Amino acid sequence: MNSHASYQQLPVIDLSAADAGPGARAALHAGLHAAARDVGFFQLVGHGVPDGETRALLTAMRRFFALPEADRTALDNVNSPHFRGYTRIGDERTGGARDWRDQLDIGAERPVRVPGPGEPAYWWLQGPNQWPAALPELRTAALAWIDRLSGVAERLLHELLTAIGAPADFYDPIFGEHAHPHLKLVRYPGSAVDGADQGVGAHKDYGFLTLLLQDEVGGLQVQREDGLFHDVPPIEGAFVVNLGELLEVATNGYLVATNHRVVSPPGATERFSVPFFYNPRLDARIEPLPFPHASAAPGVTDDPANPLFAEYGFNELKGKLRAHPLVAERHHAGLLSPA
Repeated sequence: MNSHASYQQLPVIDLSAADAGPGARAALHAGLHAAARDVGFFQLVGHGVPDGETRALLTAMRRFFALPEADRTALDNVNSPHFRGYTRIGDERTGGARDWRDQLDIGAERPVRVPGPGEPAYWWLQGPNQWPAALPELRTAALAWIDRLSGVAERLLHELLTAIGAPADFYDPIFGEHAHPHLKLVRYPGSAVDGADQGVGAHKDYGFLTLLLQDEVGGLQVQREDGLFHDVPPIEGAFVVNLGELLEVATNGYLVATNHRVVSPPGATERFSVPFFYNPRLDARIEPLPFPHASAAPGVTDDPANPLFAEYGFNELKGKLRAHPLVAERHHAGLLSPA
């Protein structure tokens, strides 16, 4: 771990303080504002997620990754034009390089929507999940987790917007029953055979908020103000929260999505993590947030390799096409830019 004392842990935010009286809530808002503005990452405790639900999800996830390889690859996301299902080790890319992990991508269970003439291609992202027939409890636990964390994220977003002086419910209309949440069940199997240590390469998330449940192994690193990547020591029962690109767009850069990555665990050590992405409707347009600090906003990050779109679906589609080249080539070759 980096020895710089101020970087040995992210800020810790206790969401239960929102119900502990005016003084505690004011302190919560001050801490949340500082963490979101200065770091873009924090550890969230007091979130109210029952331990039993966490255990149910983690148990089902470990059982999934213990299934025979044939059972997992039967759910290969290459079979899904919606980018749902199982990604084999090394098949996902970040920054053009291979990620040494495998995962199961899950979203809201919705019918297929094939984009009609003139409709945005991002509607391909809506569709059914792929589930292992041998493990029905996984479907139950994963969909319950999406519902539970959607509630936590909604509450957290309300407190964050209040903390920076904005209307708490400003973005409620773009979420609701047609929101586009996304859940990953991820395993890092240890060091890659060629010695590369990229569990997942440096990137920013493209939604509003990410709530990550990580195990005790560690490996997550966050880029801090010094430009270096610093370890995030796990805290039992806490979610690691980071801001996505849409909050940067919403606040014109006052809040910034922060680069982060995962370094593969050593040897044959496995690491398991469960990131949940709190995203609005695919067709949601992110209107500028009215808040008192808007005049101090520096503008959205200018990165020609990663343009940010105000319409959410284009942000996610951009990321999916880049991260899952096998799915893109099989189902969406017409959306790929010429080499």
